[in-house]
Formats: sequence, structure tokens, C-alpha cells
Amino acid sequence: MNIKLPQHKKIYFASDQHFGIPNHEKSLVREKKFVQWLDIVKQDAEAIFLLGDLFDFWFEYKTVVPKGFVRVLGKLAEIKDSGIAIHFFVGNHDLWMQDYFEKELDIPVYHQPKEFTINNTSLLIGHGDGLGPGDKGYKRMKKVFTNPFSKWLYRWLHPDIGIRLGNYLSTKNKLISGDEDVVFLGEENEWLVQYCKRKLETKHYDYFLFGHRHLPMTIKLSDSRGIGSTYINTGDWITHFTYVVFDGEKTELKEFEKY
Repeated sequence: MNIKLPQHKKIYFASDQHFGIPNHEKSLVREKKFVQWLDIVKQDAEAIFLLGDLFDFWFEYKTVVPKGFVRVLGKLAEIKDSGIAIHFFVGNHDLWMQDYFEKELDIPVYHQPKEFTINNTSLLIGHGDGLGPGDKGYKRMKKVFTNPFSKWLYRWLHPDIGIRLGNYLSTKNKLISGDEDVVFLGEENEWLVQYCKRKLETKHYDYFLFGHRHLPMTIKLSDSRGIGSTYINTGDWITHFTYVVFDGEKTELKEFEKY
């Protein structure tokens, strides 16, 4: 997908807000902070990319979605209605998202990494779960969770039961939650870095933008011809409150402090 970035406009990226945890009160504080960030960036945003796990658990029944989150959903609707593009990539906590965002908010939803070209800059963008070597337990579980028959069975649970069960498993099951020590493991052990390096063997991208790791990082890479590339992880909105901004020439990883 091609995006023409006008002068003085910017592209923003953020991920891993996990609204809903650890409880309603504390989640609401973070939600209000994120809405404040959206109010600020909309002033010069050409597009906003949300790279997954906006919610700690999200499952769509045919006529029911999880209760809450009205502030962030309303703000996203307002921004989209104003003419600013919003792109949403599902994460491992909201991978059961179907068409609610598309029908209600007119926001496209992507279930796989997707290529974008912004002016003359190429980017591969996604959430990041299940990519690269390793993490076999989660990859097996993801196949079960995304299987149409599994989702059909789950929908037979009453929403009061299904959503409560989903919230419980989302925080308690480490295969789902992806809980791990949020420390840099080194390039050879960061599986998203390995994924990017493998992609560069067959095609060049100027940037890789992913979330999921909850650890803001910028790592310089190069393809087989020695042409430079960069992997950026957007961090999270639980501990770091970080985001990425692209102005058409360079990217910056920033921390949002105003509140």
C-alpha cells in the first residue's frame, strides 16, 4: 500500500496498550493518557498505525463486543471521521477481532504483517507475535485460537462467561500473554530481529515496525547487498508509554510524558 505523505505531516505508530489490565481503575488512567496522546498527534498526523494489543482481551460475538473502552473507541472514531487514516494490526490479545472496527469505525484490520510505502520509504509493519524462530508453544496455540471451528465453538459460550474466561486466560496463561522478562536478549536471541534478517535475504525494507515485545528498541540491520535497514519496536503503554513518529525522512522513537 502506498501513502503519500504531504509536507509537515507525520505518521505515528503505537502498540500494546492492553486496556483492561490490571483492573478497571488503573486501566482507565492509561486509557485517558493514550486518548490525550491521540488528541496531540492528530494535529499533524497523516495516518496512525496501531500495532496490536490495544485491549488485553477482545472477542467479537455476532452482536456483542467487550464492555468498556468508550473513550479510546470514541476518539478513534472522531479521528477517522476527520479524515485521518487509521490502520489496525491485531495482536495476540485481540486476534479474535473480526469486522467491528471496519464496520463501526471504518478502520481496516490486518491479521498479518503488511508492506507499506510512504513516499519512497518501504516498511514492513505488524504486531510481531509468532514471527521468527522459536515460540513453538504459542504458534501451536495460535493455530487453535484462530481456527474458524474453535471460534464458532467459543461463541456458544454466553458473553458473560466467554469474556470473563477470556480475560482470565489472557492474564494467567503465559502462552497467551507472552509474559517474559522485558530485557534485551541480544540480536541473536531476539526472534523478531532474526525474522527481519531473514526477510532482508529476499527483499529490502527500509524499516521494520513491530510491537509485542513491550520493549522499545531500535536496531540497525543491512540486507545481503549491505544496504541499511532498521528494526524498531514500539514498546508499550503499560511501562514505557512509547511511540514512533515518521516525518518522511527519519523515524524517532519517543516517550509520551504529558498528562
